[in-house]
Amino acid sequence: MPLPHLYTAAFGREEITAIATIVAAFVIAELVDRALSRRGRELAGAVAGRELSPVADTRLRLVRRLIFATIIVIGLGLALAQFPDVKRVATGILASSAVLGLVVGFAARATLANAIAGLLIAITQPIRVGDLVTFEDETGVVEDVRLAYTWIRLDDGRRLIVPNELLAQSSIENHTVVDPRIQVEASVWLPPGGDADRAIALIVEEEGVDANVAEVDKEGIRLKATAWAASASQRGREAARLRALWLRRLREHGLSSEDAPIDG
Repeated sequence: MPLPHLYTAAFGREEITAIATIVAAFVIAELVDRALSRRGRELAGAVAGRELSPVADTRLRLVRRLIFATIIVIGLGLALAQFPDVKRVATGILASSAVLGLVVGFAARATLANAIAGLLIAITQPIRVGDLVTFEDETGVVEDVRLAYTWIRLDDGRRLIVPNELLAQSSIENHTVVDPRIQVEASVWLPPGGDADRAIALIVEEEGVDANVAEVDKEGIRLKATAWAASASQRGREAARLRALWLRRLREHGLSSEDAPIDG
């Protein structure tokens, strides 16, 4: 009777120790991640008095995830090491590490390729968090660069989640990598025979706004105004503001038509 009791008690201690190790690993990983995030914000405030730059933010996110994943993997390894049977299996696996490496490498080729591509993206910075990019005819703002995937918020609110390996192998148009400002465009229509010169004069009074005749057809005259938004996230609001302002001024001066189409 004592022997089964001792075996059950020992096995229970191993399980409890393993669970405690995993919980401790998650707690430590979360604390370290929060400390790194807080330190990044403090440095940004001390150096520039604002948020982290896109370059620093992208790299900090990757470092945080690498450290988080490393702590979790170590915790899982220590938890599994509490069981003698697992230790024996691990020893046998390590003895044939060359074969194991080939098997694991082949099975996880896509995952490893995405992770390596994520590291390269974070180091070389072809895209950064907050950049406005176009990838395969889809345009949006980079929300996050993770180890395996990059998240892009499209103009209509959808999220485009792209494997990092695909990003590394493809051409990406980055609209804000050199200048964080982004040019926005707003179009309005005049009825056929409308006074385009006067209509353009009404909007170029705004500082930093340029305008011209974009096209003329049987439906009317399309006028286009361009301006600069401070960042990619503001381009929609700036375009809407510019379009509404122009339409209001056209109505005030009797140059608009209720039947004329409005283009964006």
